[in-house]
Amino acid sequence: MKLDLLFELEVPKPWTNGQQKEEQRVYREAIEQIELADKLGFATVWMVEHHFRVERSHCSAPELFLAAVAQRTKNIRMGQGVVLLPKPFNHPVRVAERTAVLDILSNGRVEFGTGRSTLFEQDGFAINPKEAVAMWEEAIRIIPKMWMQDTFSHQGKYWEVKERSILPKPVQDPHPPMWTAATSDERQIQAGEMGLGTLGLTLSQPVEVMEKRIQLYREALKRAKPVGQFVNNRFAAYTLVHCAETRQKAIDNGAYKSVHWWYQHIAKATLEWEGALWSAEEKRQRFPLLDERSKGHFKVEDFDAEDQILIGDPDQMIRKMERYEKAGVDQLICYQQFGGLPHDKILKSIELLGKYVIPHFAERAKSRAAG
Repeated sequence: MKLDLLFELEVPKPWTNGQQKEEQRVYREAIEQIELADKLGFATVWMVEHHFRVERSHCSAPELFLAAVAQRTKNIRMGQGVVLLPKPFNHPVRVAERTAVLDILSNGRVEFGTGRSTLFEQDGFAINPKEAVAMWEEAIRIIPKMWMQDTFSHQGKYWEVKERSILPKPVQDPHPPMWTAATSDERQIQAGEMGLGTLGLTLSQPVEVMEKRIQLYREALKRAKPVGQFVNNRFAAYTLVHCAETRQKAIDNGAYKSVHWWYQHIAKATLEWEGALWSAEEKRQRFPLLDERSKGHFKVEDFDAEDQILIGDPDQMIRKMERYEKAGVDQLICYQQFGGLPHDKILKSIELLGKYVIPHFAERAKSRAAG
């Protein structure tokens, strides 16, 4: 199992220096954290694409950010986690072009992840949520053809492309590995059948639930008809991670407080943003739990005990992460810049994972390969 990083570029209030300066600080610190991770053996850095999500994510142009990162790193791969494909978020031709440029600038280090985004973001772009899956599927089927063909044309339900050369072409031949976000049983099955790598999470579900979804994904892969030129058989999962010299030090650094902010804020935001657009049935099913969390009525210890979040010292991290590996996770995406955790503490967490945890899993992989 490999270790990755994820950034959503959170900018929690209060903005003591004003919104713009706080955003600029978060961007600069993220780049410094990625530079360190590159030197310590982290496999991939994943950047989200979000819109309108105040505090939660100020990362609306991930390809621009990754292009800058590509010039300051050598080995870490550039993960688009994820490019939004429903119309009119991004035109498929522009996605193919920008991704190819990023692949050139990073010398072939792109991991191409795609998704649909949230109901609130779709509504902001006047997207009909009932058509979002179909839009995503039409786009994901034509983008790899743009990379592989000298000229390309398409007449579909949502996009028309006249016969044209789509330029430039990516470094990776025939194209970068392809992924999709998948947080339900149905999406895991769809990802497997389409030959896509899958990006999941454990923040809202026990590891056992994730393990069952991995099994569904692997079964679906057996009947895969890949949308690209090859099957990307990889399952990645992300969760909140903070490592320190001791478990108590991690808590003293503010890990529990930051986790609490994250869960409470996402519950509040979901009720405010998504909730206004839910059907009566969705409100009936989802409101009670989210309402309690939005008021702070939960214990971080409960998530920690179930390893839905990963807080502790390097030895504890290894034990907890081995549980993910056993469940079938290929890449564990460590979300570390969350809830206002101090920059220096995040750097230390990355350092400890790089010094002790990554080598542990590398040795396990080497031993298995040796038989």
